[in-house]
Amino acid sequence: MKLIVIGGGAAGYFAAIHHKAAFPAHDVLLIEKSENGLAKVKISGGGRCNVTHACFDARQLADYYPRGGKALIGPFQRFNPRDTMTWFQTRGVPLKIEPDGRVFPISNSSQSIVDALETAAQELGISIWNRCAVDTIEPRPSGGFLITLSAGAVHPCDAIILTTGSSRQGYAFAESLGHSIVPPVPSLFTFKINDPDLIAIPGVSVASATATLTGSKTWKQTGPILVTHWGFSGPAIIKLSAWAAREFSESNYQLPLTINWLPAYKEQEIEATLMDLQASSKKWISSKSLFPEISGRLWEYLVRKSIENGDVQWIETGKKQIRKLIETLVRDRYEVIGKGVFKEEFVTCGGIPLNEVNFKTMESRVCPGLYFAGEILDIDGITGGFNFQNAWTTGFIAGDALI
Repeated sequence: MKLIVIGGGAAGYFAAIHHKAAFPAHDVLLIEKSENGLAKVKISGGGRCNVTHACFDARQLADYYPRGGKALIGPFQRFNPRDTMTWFQTRGVPLKIEPDGRVFPISNSSQSIVDALETAAQELGISIWNRCAVDTIEPRPSGGFLITLSAGAVHPCDAIILTTGSSRQGYAFAESLGHSIVPPVPSLFTFKINDPDLIAIPGVSVASATATLTGSKTWKQTGPILVTHWGFSGPAIIKLSAWAAREFSESNYQLPLTINWLPAYKEQEIEATLMDLQASSKKWISSKSLFPEISGRLWEYLVRKSIENGDVQWIETGKKQIRKLIETLVRDRYEVIGKGVFKEEFVTCGGIPLNEVNFKTMESRVCPGLYFAGEILDIDGITGGFNFQNAWTTGFIAGDALI
């Protein structure tokens, strides 16, 4: 049997490796159009490569996927992050689990992951053609496919695993073989905010704040938030962008955002703290933050946003001004006017509709002999190693299923 894997990313390499390991007599060819495969692995995680996430329950793991989680529950029961970690560690790549659950190589270098995959492919005898572009894929009447390369050569094969990520060409191949495509849109990004006073304090961060987006439904995330020179970033913001990705696109990236800067406090506790000072203190309101969670620069910004003249003493304020400050602290309102970038991730939602794929094998329900793995599917996870785990899991199942 001859298998051709089109796309030399994480899913493509993993599918090719697992198929060749399971069926050594089969001829496996991996085709990659760029000069080097695994480019996304190489640059991911700031060059460290967030291999997976230390979540070992299939249903709990599925909750980290805004799209595709339900479909992945079965596959995760067959190949989960523990299996991923075992695979790399037994191939000489010791891993570490960071406090937030993200898993990285102890070397802190993505090259360790790249080397492990390339070495495994080489040792198994997988043919890898870089700088090789596929032009067309045609089903053969007798079964299998004919793949025509841009250089003109034609290669027959019995099965194909398509792992081209969110590329237009990959979608075009799938459509030519009978599939529909869910239009791809960005899934992980930062928020642009038109507030000169806010973007004048870039670098300010809060370890735990609650960000809420409101559209046709409400999305909420609690975690670190970072002020940037264009608006907001940080894990809470980026995760929020993933859950609301489709509606963000439909709204031209304009949705109302509310931030609770003090989610650990009850509103009555905040009010009591402020009212005590309002009754007795002659200190300037903006001079010092009253809450350790909020830095001095952010506190001054929030005070001036709430009180027309922020340079006043506590004792000079009235209840109306105090209420406005409390409102800002717990329901600070912004308008997102566009998306920024999140340079460590290149993730989209959209791709092959999941009802067109058999998730027990990753084979197409439309075109026999055609398999999918990785981001070409309409699956995306939040940041934290989940998108790579989708690649490892679906790659393993696709490679293992072919007989």
